[in-house]
Amino acid sequence: MLLGVNLSLLIGPTVPLPATPDIAEALQSASVTQNDEGRSGFQIVLQIGRAGPTDLLDYRLLLNPLLRPFNRVILTALFNAIPRVLIDGLITNQQFSPGNEPGTATLTLTGEDVSVAMDMEKKRAEWPAMSEMVIANVIIGSYAQYGLVPMVMPPPTIDQPLPIERTPVQQGTDLDYLKSMAQRFGFVFYVESGPVPGVNTAYWGPPNRTGLPQRALTVNQCPEMNVDSINFTYNGLAPTIVDDVVQDKLTNSSMPVMTFASLRLPPLAAMPALPFQLPNVRTSLLDQSSGLSIIEAYAHAQGVTDKSVDSVVTAQGELDALRYGDVLTPRGIVGLRGAGFTFDGLYYVKSVSHSINKGKFKQRFNLSREGTGAITPVVIP
Repeated sequence: MLLGVNLSLLIGPTVPLPATPDIAEALQSASVTQNDEGRSGFQIVLQIGRAGPTDLLDYRLLLNPLLRPFNRVILTALFNAIPRVLIDGLITNQQFSPGNEPGTATLTLTGEDVSVAMDMEKKRAEWPAMSEMVIANVIIGSYAQYGLVPMVMPPPTIDQPLPIERTPVQQGTDLDYLKSMAQRFGFVFYVESGPVPGVNTAYWGPPNRTGLPQRALTVNQCPEMNVDSINFTYNGLAPTIVDDVVQDKLTNSSMPVMTFASLRLPPLAAMPALPFQLPNVRTSLLDQSSGLSIIEAYAHAQGVTDKSVDSVVTAQGELDALRYGDVLTPRGIVGLRGAGFTFDGLYYVKSVSHSINKGKFKQRFNLSREGTGAITPVVIP
């Protein structure tokens, strides 16, 4: 129990079990970073020592097979009587520090979420007559031993390849291929731990901006203030439109492709960078301008523009989870108040880093949206 937060540790091979008493007692701190893109990670610090004649040759915990690389770790925080799975991952690194005083030796376990298993083997594979949605479901389904449940969203256009025309070919790891397919449409791929220990959601689709907002972040409003620090950035070079010409594979004619604004739904900013920043905006060409229909070309172009404005406005900050009264989670929406109309309102939560020590539970967060201005007069407290 860490000041109102009960931290649960499961560890072991494919099906982890509650940590043994010696591991639980040695736990000093835990940190978890959750991202909407890229792998999430964790770090656990254990304080170890030699307690008797059985430890003369070596530290007992160093010999514990549960702490070996590639064992599975599940960290769950029981917060306000609600269990929150912070990470379900694999140990990838051990760091041992003997210390200069008796009892000060530490063993640090570092790891990444279970999607690291999808990045271990480079492959050459063909996917005949399969669209991106089907390929994503098949790849995710092959990792069922990690409790992966696929959540694959349909892209704006479904490219059903005919074997007589072309066959999608994978060259690289499964994780790289899933991400490259997602990038064509401005999508993301990530593995979200939970909702219960041992189960993970493998999400392939647009950033999740739906659902109820989380408990509001409050700045400059004592005593309701729950954010320790925050700063905002507006990146005027981020917005990008596509202005290109493609040769439609169906009609074999050249056709223009141009985008003007983001189509992310629901909108989060009253004054989005596009189209408000036109004409002062970057222009880009499609990475692939041949072998596409005009519909597919527009879908890829729109993905470039949507992705470019996702993080026009960003906010980085830190809060005390106990004062906040909840656990802020990424890959969803949160309201912010107290900063003024320009930066108040709803944001997409891109990443959250949890730092849990005896006596405190801090969270560092990264928020983003496509422009400035609150679209709602108030946010849910």
